[in-house]
Amino acid sequence: MTQPQTLLEQYGPRDAMEYDVVIVGGGPAGLSAAIKIKQLAAAQQREVSVVVLEKGGELGAHTLSGAVMDPKALTELIPDWKEKGAPLNTPVTEDRVLFLTETGAHKTPNALLPACFENHGNYVISLGNVVRWLGQQAEALGVEIFPGFAAAEVLYNDDGSVKGVATGNMGVKRDGEAGPDFQLGMELHGKYTLFAEGARGHLGKQLIAKFHLDQGKDPQSYGIGIKELWEIDPAKHQPGLVVHTTGWPLDSKTYGGSFLYHLENNQVVVGYVVGLNYENPYLSPYEEFQRYKTHPAIKPFFEGAKRISYGARAIAAGGLQSLPKLVFPGGALIGCDAGFLNMSRIKGSHAAIKSGTLAAEAVYEALVAERQGDELSSFSTAFEQSWLHEELHVARNVKPWLSKGLYLGSVMTWIDQKILKGKAPWTLHHSYADHECLKPASQFSPINYPKPDGKLTFDRLSSVFISNTNHAEDQPIHLTLKNASVPVDVNLAKYAGPESRYCPAGVYEFVKTDEGADRLQINAQNCVHCKTCDIKDPTQNIVWITPEGGGGPNYPNM
Repeated sequence: MTQPQTLLEQYGPRDAMEYDVVIVGGGPAGLSAAIKIKQLAAAQQREVSVVVLEKGGELGAHTLSGAVMDPKALTELIPDWKEKGAPLNTPVTEDRVLFLTETGAHKTPNALLPACFENHGNYVISLGNVVRWLGQQAEALGVEIFPGFAAAEVLYNDDGSVKGVATGNMGVKRDGEAGPDFQLGMELHGKYTLFAEGARGHLGKQLIAKFHLDQGKDPQSYGIGIKELWEIDPAKHQPGLVVHTTGWPLDSKTYGGSFLYHLENNQVVVGYVVGLNYENPYLSPYEEFQRYKTHPAIKPFFEGAKRISYGARAIAAGGLQSLPKLVFPGGALIGCDAGFLNMSRIKGSHAAIKSGTLAAEAVYEALVAERQGDELSSFSTAFEQSWLHEELHVARNVKPWLSKGLYLGSVMTWIDQKILKGKAPWTLHHSYADHECLKPASQFSPINYPKPDGKLTFDRLSSVFISNTNHAEDQPIHLTLKNASVPVDVNLAKYAGPESRYCPAGVYEFVKTDEGADRLQINAQNCVHCKTCDIKDPTQNIVWITPEGGGGPNYPNM
């Protein structure tokens, strides 16, 4: 029996609250679903109760994205978003796509760019601020929002359908026993439950396994996105400038690239995405990002600038081939929990909003018909007939092509998107999950990364500090190991301990015991909830579970 179950036996039963719809995750998908359900109910003067659970201490606290936003789905959901003050303040003014060598930069002429790289009509945004605004719209419609409550467990009815979720216990000590301020989690029951936890959702992963939602689908393919927010010299600031790069510092076999977007108020966001199907266990996505900022074409933006915030998050980038079945008895996966992001456009927020809206329509239709706990098959049908499906179909071959290396991948992507316009008569597939792609360290040489200078490049711990990450000191470690011996016996011995490099927050480090033996130390306090360890661990021995609600990063303006 696990510790939470023991505590439930000891202190239970849990209090339960009944709703028509329970939504797990207060990001763009979850909030859009809540808003749409309430809009539909208001139009027919019906009462529908909707609750949104958000593990972050406030809405937007855990929201991290580039982000350039296509307003299409938002306009469908809230046509008067401009009048209502949605924080889409900076229209894109220029697209710049650069190919970097170690010392040079080659700009792709805009006339040669495929449509997926064109951002005319889009906005440079802080997705965290958009989420906070969506939260205000949802609350105005009567949605109940509980920030600081992490959904830790899926609850099932006797017939196997999803009944709702339970929030995690609060005040549990490191040893799993109840502390002086212990509080049992509570149950939230819904006729339908929508899961909108973001990429590699903890409960979404369980639902995919339980209901075999990935049967006949490609493995999901992920990237890690690492991002910083800077305030730069006003003389160097160009509101609406969007810069993307490929090439250096990554080798030509490793998929990845950067983004640099100019927001309002002399702020820029700069970030780097590395595909988690990389082979070299010595590679550190965090260090590659730091190195990228030193490039002669990039460094000048940051002269006289100040770094404000830092964060990291995994990105579900497999596209249409990797989308699981979306529905199961009693609920659905929406947003990045399913993997709706369009990798070719490096955009997911419009897809999250659209998927949430489509699911909401299916839920409302079911509630009006007095159904509950069944499969919302009309959601899957509506998605297949939507512009979002068409958009993902056009983009379906981009990630598989780019996985074949920088040069071949770039040429074939250009042909696929510019010449064939995404209508090739074939579909390429992802053959391997990301964790299967790591190769033994014996096949590579260690990468010698330069030391950070503290002005342009930084170490992990000073970065985590400005992510405002915090977890209750004595709580159980939420980065769990299926087998405690695997990190040393397998990961360190065969792969040179890759978790110490792929984690962008310094959570994992190998240290020596007093006897001189190696052991893995897990600094769970540093975790920014990016989920990279859960995805990239070569034996899938690390399982990320929800920490106490309200813990983790607290991103401002990210």
